[in-house]
Amino acid sequence: MTKSRLEAFSDAVIAIIMTIMVLELRPPSGSTPASLASLAPKFLTYALSFLYLAIYWNNHHHLFQAVERVNGVVLWANIHLIFWLSLVPFVTAWAGDHPTVPLPVAIYGAVLILAAFAYYLLVPALLVLHASDSVLARAIGNDTKGKISLVIYALAILLSMMNTAVAWVLYLAVAAIWLVPDRRIERAIAP
Repeated sequence: MTKSRLEAFSDAVIAIIMTIMVLELRPPSGSTPASLASLAPKFLTYALSFLYLAIYWNNHHHLFQAVERVNGVVLWANIHLIFWLSLVPFVTAWAGDHPTVPLPVAIYGAVLILAAFAYYLLVPALLVLHASDSVLARAIGNDTKGKISLVIYALAILLSMMNTAVAWVLYLAVAAIWLVPDRRIERAIAP
């Protein structure tokens, strides 16, 4: 099975998710700087979520540059990832409206960790289809960044119940870790 339809579908869905998310941003009811400033938590949550979606799109693109073929398991693993990403607009809106309330901040993190776990599951589904010396297998290695991200997410979710500011900093830290596309894949596919 070729990978082109999976890539096109994923690209389209992520673009739609980003569009839905921006439609949740409403202009302030007033026309003063103070009324605009009141939207800061919602906008900052939107910006972080947009960054996450961009990171997923970018790393998904890099990952599939090293992929030779897919199968039904990979298709379902990818749909699993898309499912969790599709919840980002919902948790963004909720956490953006309540950025200091533990439950919305924790649920925001829960969606992030479940999306990360889905991506983590997508990789071995792809590796099964490729030889142990394939470009993909060489590029993936032991995926330390992926494992560290899951730990930081779990820590942020737990800490969000005590201090939401710490949770937001940890969510931002994971985004910072992944901001640069996965260089392992870039190195493996370089001519």
